[in-house]
Amino acid sequence: MKLQLAIDLLDQKEAAKLAQEVEEFIDIVEIGTPIVINEGLSAVEYMSKSVNNTQVLADLKIMDAAGYEVNQAVKFGADIVTILGVAEDASIKGAVEEAHKHGKELLVDMIAVQDLEKRAKELDALGADYIAVHTGYDLQAEGVSPLESLRTVKSVIKNSKVAVAGGITPETIQSVADENPDLIIVGGGIANADDPVEAAKQCRAAIEGK
Repeated sequence: MKLQLAIDLLDQKEAAKLAQEVEEFIDIVEIGTPIVINEGLSAVEYMSKSVNNTQVLADLKIMDAAGYEVNQAVKFGADIVTILGVAEDASIKGAVEEAHKHGKELLVDMIAVQDLEKRAKELDALGADYIAVHTGYDLQAEGVSPLESLRTVKSVIKNSKVAVAGGITPETIQSVADENPDLIIVGGGIANADDPVEAAKQCRAAIEGK
């Protein structure tokens, strides 16, 4: 089980500093969509040069021109790139092919997918490396949890790994870890903590069963 830190609301230098502070406890660091929108792929490049043994994920949430956009992210140092599950099959296929051509991975974000079971089966067949159930900020505000979606996706996929994101904190991560996903994504639960290093340490301990 891997732990990913999602960073959305810092600039690229602050993001890199945070990643370096918690690097021993995380496996993947995410340059979130807001940072990419604000600063471009240079933020991905800066992060990739700032961490040593941690994969860098570019949360592009690709919807079209997928092969090109994956290629660009990889050029700037991304190890994993995200595409939306609601994208066309041709886009998913193009993104998978481009990522794998460079020895990189594709994470499909299931935000806004209506029929999780059906789409997860299709994405599994299309070769997605990760299928991520994601309760977005707007639904989190309404009290929605990703756990039921996680169980649904896990029950139908055969090859892809499953990831989970959406309001997970050091206080709630144990219930998520108990479902045994391949990747748990924590954002503000670490990034906005009074002591991010301690928060990351707690998350790591939870997924390692300590």
